[in-house]
Amino acid sequence: MFTIDAHLDLSMNAMEWNRDLRQSVMHIRKREAGLTDKPDRAKGTVALPELRQGNIGLVVATQIGRYVAPDNLLPGWHSPEQAWAQTQAQLAWYKAMEDAGEMVMIKNKAALEAHLSLWLNGEPNDNKPIGYILSLEGADSLITLKHLETAYGYGLRAVGPAHYGPGRYANGTDATGGLQAAGKELLKEMARLNMILDATHLCDDAFWDAMRIFNGPVWASHNNCRALVDHNRQFSDDMIKVLIERGAVIGGALDAWMMVPGWVRQQSTPEGMQCNLEKMIDHLDHICQLAGNTLHVGIGTDLDGAFGKEQSPYDLETIADLQKVPVLLSQRGYAPADIENIMHGNWLRFLRRVW
Repeated sequence: MFTIDAHLDLSMNAMEWNRDLRQSVMHIRKREAGLTDKPDRAKGTVALPELRQGNIGLVVATQIGRYVAPDNLLPGWHSPEQAWAQTQAQLAWYKAMEDAGEMVMIKNKAALEAHLSLWLNGEPNDNKPIGYILSLEGADSLITLKHLETAYGYGLRAVGPAHYGPGRYANGTDATGGLQAAGKELLKEMARLNMILDATHLCDDAFWDAMRIFNGPVWASHNNCRALVDHNRQFSDDMIKVLIERGAVIGGALDAWMMVPGWVRQQSTPEGMQCNLEKMIDHLDHICQLAGNTLHVGIGTDLDGAFGKEQSPYDLETIADLQKVPVLLSQRGYAPADIENIMHGNWLRFLRRVW
């Protein structure tokens, strides 16, 4: 079944992990064998051939560049200008993939419909370009609001104001506090440009600020449920209900610590914690129960977002295994139309409405 993944850090993997994503996952793992600079070396799950194999023809692909102040222990860049430069290197990689015929940027409705026609023409996917919608994960790299307009010009269509910790515009996961003054201005400019607000990673205070201030389109590309995994990274039921009221779609994430309670990083294993694809469906189902329908959930895996098989569902070898999800949904009693909603329909309906 045609599938949309609403959150992949492709350019980060290409540029910072130095992965040639034109090669297969197995080729990349073999090349990384013996490397220890990152915990997920030789354990990656995402590459362009596996996206095609899994019929994942459209993704929301990120740029990311975090600014860290001197007292911030998180990894990141020491000035907004450096963070901006990193996102521009990532953009250059996407453009190189376009030049090579591997990817194509989708930034308006006409491009979306043309791309869907190509992917749904019944021919093999082997040589079809992966469509990507450009998103910025964390707004720290936007030196000024003029840079947001520049980014919109080159194709940026969604922004998540925060990532982890305190940010220049908003506070994110494991932080507290509402939107900064600059964050409020950012949201106003995003609304003017009809850009999508990605509520993912906003801390609770900033989330509620954003819901009050922003009057444009909202989604959550990769978020799970606090009712199932009690951590501030997940959404509470009240947050989910507000997103439903706003017409948002929430993408189910496949980072194991977000899927099962009690995960201990670099100690727990997917097998030991019984973390499989069913656990993602538990989160999707929880949102569906709150909504009373299947119109507000989708797939947003976050696969290879600085983790690999060591922190992914044990029944997922590569991202191509997303094709197991429709069968699992069917076994839960989901009707074919509902399964289509989850695998691609809700994201498409959202984009067609916004664009």
